[in-house]
Amino acid sequence: MSAFLVFLDASLHLRRVQLRYLLRLALLIPTTMASAQASGRQGLARQVFEAESAFAKTLAARDSQAFATYLAIDAVFFSRRDTLRGRAAVVAGWHPFFEGAAAPFSWSPQIVEVLESGTLALSSGPVRDPSGRRIGTFNSIWRREADGRWRVVFDKGCAVCDCLPRP
Repeated sequence: MSAFLVFLDASLHLRRVQLRYLLRLALLIPTTMASAQASGRQGLARQVFEAESAFAKTLAARDSQAFATYLAIDAVFFSRRDTLRGRAAVVAGWHPFFEGAAAPFSWSPQIVEVLESGTLALSSGPVRDPSGRRIGTFNSIWRREADGRWRVVFDKGCAVCDCLPRP
């Protein structure tokens, strides 16, 4: 009978150790998952930042064909006069910006945020004239396409506010 009690005591001890291990593991999983998600979003945000930067360089390089590759087929760009719907309409509407030796403006991302799902992102930043003076802010929504590339689906700029701060 005493051998049975020793076996039972050892078996209970082993189960307690296993339960402690499983409890520790269970407590680590949410932290690890949250960390992996944050790390994943940071990596995706970096991809969007790089895509936005390369997209901006197409205007500086006067390359409207490269510009078009960053646009989703169903892209919507809001302009002062109207709304451009579809890649072809956006490229046609932006054609005047690609004429001439120098770009009439430039932009660069300052903020990038990616949805937790990793499918959509917002990029925003300053728009500058050729002398470097800030003339506006751009806001672009990027979608990760089936091929893994990020493309702009919505774009809307706004002028710089010359408003005085309220007292």
